[in-house]
Amino acid sequence: MDLQVVAALKAAGLDLSLEGVLPFIHVPDADASGRVAPVESLVTIEVGEARLSLELKTIPQLFTGTRAPPDFKQGPTPEYQPFFLMLEATAVSYCSVCGPEYDREFERVYAQLRRRPLSPDKNPLLSYLRAAARLYLSLRDVSQAEFEGVVQRLSRSAGTFHTDLISTNYIKNVGNAFME
Repeated sequence: MDLQVVAALKAAGLDLSLEGVLPFIHVPDADASGRVAPVESLVTIEVGEARLSLELKTIPQLFTGTRAPPDFKQGPTPEYQPFFLMLEATAVSYCSVCGPEYDREFERVYAQLRRRPLSPDKNPLLSYLRAAARLYLSLRDVSQAEFEGVVQRLSRSAGTFHTDLISTNYIKNVGNAFME
């Protein structure tokens, strides 16, 4: 948890309970080629109509404790749902701006986020998912094992939806879940 981020968001009058409207990472409009610039340390956060730009620490700097994650074979437990939702809402937002990513690409990007959370990547999607994780870790105490468990489950989920080289079933399914 980053108490400076918590204080800044509270000072802006944002609800940090993670119940109801979740804060999420703003994805700017794409350029003519359909791409957006990767997110760096300065992240624009949206909650409802409010927007705030903040410097967020790196993922390893935000790990707290040694708590082990539960088994996510049946999906996220209620305690972890906001973490999953924040990452997947960012994925949906990114794809609504840049177009859908392939299932295999989501699987790869989530795996990259888990294994190398500081590494650059050719796909800006990774930077947005990393920013969403950094935001969540700024608001809640999360161990490295918990982070890795959540992201590994998301990678497996994306792989489950893979049917061929150009399938986009994962993001369609996630997007439909947000529409319900």
